[in-house]
Amino acid sequence: MASRFFSFPNPVNDVAARTVAAGVIVMSVVALVFELPWMTIPLAYGFVARVLAGPKISPLGRIATELVAPRLAARARFVPGPPKRFAQGIGALFTLTALALWLAGEAAACYVFLALLLVPATLEAAFGLCVGCQIFGLLMRRGLIPESVCLECMDLYGPGAAARRSARRSASEARSAS
Repeated sequence: MASRFFSFPNPVNDVAARTVAAGVIVMSVVALVFELPWMTIPLAYGFVARVLAGPKISPLGRIATELVAPRLAARARFVPGPPKRFAQGIGALFTLTALALWLAGEAAACYVFLALLLVPATLEAAFGLCVGCQIFGLLMRRGLIPESVCLECMDLYGPGAAARRSARRSASEARSAS
């Protein structure tokens, strides 16, 4: 039961992931514009909660998966979960660092980490480009993340993935032409 609770969805609805990123942007901008460093508390909680249990105990994750994504079902595209969990872990690292800095009396440094968080969150929300997923892929190609962590990711990130995609595209185009 506990292992099921502490799980991450696989696959992940890309609409939900992008919605979470948009929520992170809003919360970070509010914290920066209105100088509210305490906003790092719900931000950090959300990232840690999503790493530990997916959207189950994350208010932002629940909104994204239960309210927004179902309404945009036509746009749904499913992506492997492990890279998204890794990306949430990076977000947790950034927000926990920001929180620690604020608690240490370093609000300006806290704001730097929140501002840095805006870059990958904006890329995810606006363009569907997951920086954490790209890092995950790099670590897989280098052999630092074993294939067993995400077998379906091997098609995306593993050795020779680009060549396999190119070969499949060529074969598909050849079939279409005949």
